[in-house]
Amino acid sequence: MSGPQRARRPAQDAGERPAQDARRSPARDGDRRAVVTGLGVVSPHGLGAEAHWKAVADGASSLGPVTREGCEHLPLKVAGEVRGFDAAETVEGRYLVQTDRFTHFALTATEMALEDARFGRADVESPYSVGVVTAAGSGGGEFGQRELQNLWGQGSRYVGPYQSIAWFYAASTGQISIRNDFKGPCGVVAADEAGGLDALAHAALAVRGGTDTVVCGATEAPLAPYSIVCQLGYPELSGAGEPDRAYRPFTEAACGFAPAEGGAVLLVEEERAALERGADVRATIAGHAATFTGPSHWAESREGLARAIRGALTEAGCRPEEVDVVFADALGVPEADRAEALALADALGPHARRVPVTAPKTGTGRAYCAAPVLDVATAVLAMEHGLIPPTPHVFDVCHDLDLVTGRARPAEPRTALILGRGLMGSNAALVLRLGGTAPRTA
Repeated sequence: MSGPQRARRPAQDAGERPAQDARRSPARDGDRRAVVTGLGVVSPHGLGAEAHWKAVADGASSLGPVTREGCEHLPLKVAGEVRGFDAAETVEGRYLVQTDRFTHFALTATEMALEDARFGRADVESPYSVGVVTAAGSGGGEFGQRELQNLWGQGSRYVGPYQSIAWFYAASTGQISIRNDFKGPCGVVAADEAGGLDALAHAALAVRGGTDTVVCGATEAPLAPYSIVCQLGYPELSGAGEPDRAYRPFTEAACGFAPAEGGAVLLVEEERAALERGADVRATIAGHAATFTGPSHWAESREGLARAIRGALTEAGCRPEEVDVVFADALGVPEADRAEALALADALGPHARRVPVTAPKTGTGRAYCAAPVLDVATAVLAMEHGLIPPTPHVFDVCHDLDLVTGRARPAEPRTALILGRGLMGSNAALVLRLGGTAPRTA
């Protein structure tokens, strides 16, 4: 089990179960809630939620020199690489040759999430009852680069037939669906970093609309040479050569962000359906909102992010003072960090100065669409363990925030606010509550 040891909840008695047609009809059932029952993590900190959480709770950093072949001469020097990952150990050969590294991550994380939730073939009432939603920004750059090199170096006969799909940002959704025979509502979100939270919102919407189960998340693999060259145009990318200086948001030394690969996949289910099969409800997706303020307009992102926070809190029926922890977007650009701190003050009022804020991604790097999904997985673990993880590499905070630094902080968080902003101007906020809403059965 990739998460902490949890007691299995008993299923409801047959007499307590709603009629099958009523359970599936949103018109007759307006209280369908989306809950998280499984976590799958492929992180620079390690493979699996347990390995990731241990490093996060310890305040460890996995940032280091970029070691991928062909990247030695590029100006990007520090990133969060997923080391020791052998896709052949978890992905069958026929899928392996059809897909890029970012999809290998997604297939592996999906298998972890399903196992963590104890969700097997016997739990699939119909292939159409399980959907898939992922977010991606970088796509299959490594696969695409290799095939284009074959094209120009050897000719068109040496280009594989899977070039047309492996690079595509929707590849992970498709391959997860095909591999597991999940034929329910499927989609992909391309909203830059904020897209990971938007994908979770799409999953929750599908659940409220009648789908019992959605595999949801985001993984990225942006550290191939071609992909890195594409990122070099981002002024927000850190050019620092030392891992402990490359990504330091909310400080006067902030100089941008270090990119990363990896990500997380969550199993999202309708709460009563999950309880009926005896699943452990780990968290509830309570509210979400998104806005758009334009590319690199970081001063304007203050208003857009504040509006997203207010919208997410409203949907969750959550007062500002109920937020127990904030997982910050933490871009690492002075203007953007200032806007985020002010947005929290605008949306949370006086509580913004008291609520603990953390950005554990400074120890892994910023994995684009996957970054906020990894934060969601971390938030679930933080609430379960009663511990708010610290923000690695950050000590001299220059904003009016209670940023958790140095060591993890014991607490009893029950409501987490997760924030995400994209380089192209998307803003998103998501409210996550510990456990579920349905009463336990005897």
